[in-house]
Formats: sequence, C-alpha cells, structure tokens
Amino acid sequence: MSIVLVPSAGNGLRLEARATSRGWLVLCVSFALLLSDHMSRQVLSAAFPLLKVDWGLSDTRLGALSGVVALMVGILTVPLSLVADRVGRARSVAVMALTWSLATLACAACASYGQLLAARFVLGVGEAAYGSVGLAVVFTYFPKSLRATITGVFMAGGVFGSFIGLALGGAMAAHLGWRGAFAGMAVFGLALAAAYAVFVRDGPAPLPNAEAGGVAPHGLNGIARGLFGSPGVVLTYVASGLQLFVLGSLTAWAPSYLNRFQSLSLQAAAASAATLLFAAGIGMVVCGGFADRFCAGRPHRRPALAAAYGVVTFVFLEAAFHLPPGPPQVVCALLGLFCAGGTTGPAGAMVAERTPAALHGAALAVLTLSNNLIGLAPGPLVTGFLADRFGLPTAIQLTPVAALIAAAVFWITGSTQRSTKKSTA
Repeated sequence: MSIVLVPSAGNGLRLEARATSRGWLVLCVSFALLLSDHMSRQVLSAAFPLLKVDWGLSDTRLGALSGVVALMVGILTVPLSLVADRVGRARSVAVMALTWSLATLACAACASYGQLLAARFVLGVGEAAYGSVGLAVVFTYFPKSLRATITGVFMAGGVFGSFIGLALGGAMAAHLGWRGAFAGMAVFGLALAAAYAVFVRDGPAPLPNAEAGGVAPHGLNGIARGLFGSPGVVLTYVASGLQLFVLGSLTAWAPSYLNRFQSLSLQAAAASAATLLFAAGIGMVVCGGFADRFCAGRPHRRPALAAAYGVVTFVFLEAAFHLPPGPPQVVCALLGLFCAGGTTGPAGAMVAERTPAALHGAALAVLTLSNNLIGLAPGPLVTGFLADRFGLPTAIQLTPVAALIAAAVFWITGSTQRSTKKSTA
C-alpha cells in the first residue's frame, strides 16, 4: 500500500492509501493458501459415503469429523491471532499451513475413527487463525475503501477451496479411495505453504489515526471495550455466524444428500455440490464489491444490505428444497447460495469500521470465532443430529431458517447504529 497526497474537498491536501502491485500479489498468494485450507477441510465431505460404508459410522459421527475442525478454529482463533501479532503474522501463517497440511497427510494413514478424529483436531489447530491473520496481513496492503471487496475476495477462497475439495476430492476418492484423496490435498498444501513463506511478508503499518480509535487500547479492559464496546459490532459478529450456519451445513451435507436422495453417484454428487458451492464463492466476490459501491460514503447502508442478502438466501433455498428436481430447483439453489456468502464482505467491513485500527487483527479473529462457533462448527453437527432423527431431507430443509434469523439481526444492527448516532448528535 502506497501513501499519496491528493486534493481534499476543501483547499488543502489529504493523505490517501492506494493498493500496489505488491498488495495484489499478496492477495493472490493468500487466496491460494485459503484454497488449500478449505480443500484440506472439505475433502472429508466427499469421502463421507466411503467412510460410512468402511467403518459403519452414523451421520452424527460423520458430522463430528467435520465440525471438530470448525470448533477448533473457533476456540483458538483469538489466542493464536494474538500470538501471531507478537511473533510475526506472515511467519505464523507459514507454520499454520505446514501444520494443517501434515495433519491432512496423517488423515490418509488413520486406521480408526478415533485416530481420524484426532488428526482432524490437529488440522483444526493449524487452520485456526489463518482466516483472521491472513486477512489482517492483506488489509495492510489495501485502503479501507476496498475492505468489503477484499474481504469478499479473500473469504471466497474458502468457498472455492470447498468447491475444489469436493469436486477433486470426489474424483480422487472414486479412483484412489478416501486415503488417496487426503494424501493429494496434503501435497498441494505443502507446496503452497512453501510459496507463502517465499512471497509474503508482514505489510506496512496503517495510516496513523486513519480511523476512530487509531491509538492502541491499553490493558484487558481497553481491548475488551475496543472489541465489544459497540452493540453494533457485537450484533455483527452474531449475524455473520448465523448466516454461515447455512453455508457450513450445506457444504458438509450436500454431497450425501445428492448421493442418497437424488440417485447420483459419489463422484457426480460431489461435483454437483461443488458447482452449487461455486455460486456461493462468486457471490462473496460480487456481493462484497457491490457493497463497497452501494455503501461508498454511506456505511449505514451495510447492515440493511446484509439483511437483504439473508432474506434472499432463505427464500430461494427453501424454494429449492421444496421444488421437484429440474431447472427451476437448480436456479433457486444457485441464487440462494449466491447470497449465502454475500454477507462476509459487508460484515468484515462493518467490524473494521467499528473497531480501532490497532485491534483489527483481534477483531477479525473474533469475527472468525463467531463464524465458526455459531455457524460453521454447529452447522454440520446439528444437521447430522437432525438427520439421524428426522431424515436428511428434513434436516436440510431446516437449515435456511438460520439465514432468516441472521437477516433480522443485521437489521437490528442497523437500527442500533442509527439510535447511537441520534443519541450522540
């Protein structure tokens, strides 16, 4: 990020941050590593049918294998982000990538459910802080006017990684078995970990006083006030997690649903689910970019826009789950998933705007924690629990309700923001 002097609205000059080619390179490498992160995580979903047959696992136990990774990400993201702030973010990311890649390789060698659960646990430890630390590194190379776009692009790497993990993982599992699928993802991750260590360094410091609260808070009370002092930012944490409950659940269970109830082969089910998730990744990028344009100079619009994304998600996914197989069902599913990840960009920008610049790494870590503890971790597990009792079709049909609740919370966030402005006027 370069700093230049540009004419201000008055008669003087002001400092403005602009992205550089180095920043775009950092974004590309960081995006690629997030692909590996979620490929390693989601290849398991493509292997669900094989594991169920080989080891006779219940849907609840399969869901736990998926949910334990998101659970560890949620629990460890804040403390590991704080460690990364002290020892160096880029260096920490390289270690994280090495850890999750080796854990993925260990999954291929597991001989029992307990061993596989332990390997997935370690994989979750490795992935825990990458979403927050990696994005914090990227933020230092870009101006705040691009935050929703950058957040959407960066986080879309997770969905595209899930897409590749499902499609490629399904093909590899069909031809090489589930062990071969895990091994292939591990090799890819190790190569990208080396590339990140070579190309990425910690970025420049942000502009001084670039945002309200630019001075770093002191002590635990100051940090707590910076991260949780605003009702609006707390509600944003919650709403973002609720929205991602839908995406986490469908990412884990769409292949099994298509395999069991749409009569698709293992490979075809994984490929079809991956295509639907690809729409969610495109939605993250497009919706994030639209948020920056629609809300330019009007940040109060972001909560209402995020709420609209949640409503669209609910309406179209419910329609898709109740329509018979055919083009209308596919169109509704694509539109619903397009908006399912659309709140990530606005949510990241809202958190960055409402927390001190010195705490952005920790604030993004809290957002990641909320996304995982409220959404990505319980989504697969709760859906698996409901599937064991009511059947997978019914469980799948209930998941979009979380998006409707998220829309309501985003709307309340906007109301809280307006009330705060009136009270301080």
